[in-house]
Amino acid sequence: MPELLPLFPLNVVAFPGMSVPLHVFEERYRAMVRDLLALPDPATRLFGIIAIREGYEVGSHEAKSMYRTGCVVQLSSVEEYDDGRYDITAVGRHRMRVVGTDSSAPYLRGEVEHLLDDGTPSVDTARAAARALAAFGDYRALVSALRGDDVMSGALPRDPDVLSYALAATAALTLRERQQLLEAPTTAERLGLLRRMMLQEVRAMRAVPSLPATEVARTGWNPN
Repeated sequence: MPELLPLFPLNVVAFPGMSVPLHVFEERYRAMVRDLLALPDPATRLFGIIAIREGYEVGSHEAKSMYRTGCVVQLSSVEEYDDGRYDITAVGRHRMRVVGTDSSAPYLRGEVEHLLDDGTPSVDTARAAARALAAFGDYRALVSALRGDDVMSGALPRDPDVLSYALAATAALTLRERQQLLEAPTTAERLGLLRRMMLQEVRAMRAVPSLPATEVARTGWNPN
């Protein structure tokens, strides 16, 4: 049965396990934060982040259309300012699909279906993870060489589900590409799509040596 959750449309795709810092200054989202903080159990302070397909986060040209697949996130830290603004951090929990919207509250809410990854190990998923890791190694080495500095370094998770989201959040991809990855129905398909995206970018950089157009951005302050 769909659950009613607050929705936060952004020009970003959030993934499970990804931290999303936000500067909250619009009154509707201040109200959302206040309502979440009023919940006594921190584990229930959930809302959904959905990427904007057309439009903007703020102003008179705000979101006109949004993708239906997004990410359920949990409010994890809050800093309140004297004027009522907030700096918050939310952490991705799992994917969701919006099946309906409700505008009766001060902020948008959505009827969402929770999309949970199977998590069952398989030979196909393990193979896809190994191939995606190899492609990421080539991709990272080429970007580092072009930039003249070691980038996207650090240990990566070995669990295929977590790895697929970590690579999707780390690689320099467009919003549309990240949305494609979020919508991939299985981990193996997501890893395969990631591998193809990275190989395509490697071929393009080798043909015309330049850095990817999209900057690497695992986190960043997003004004609402």
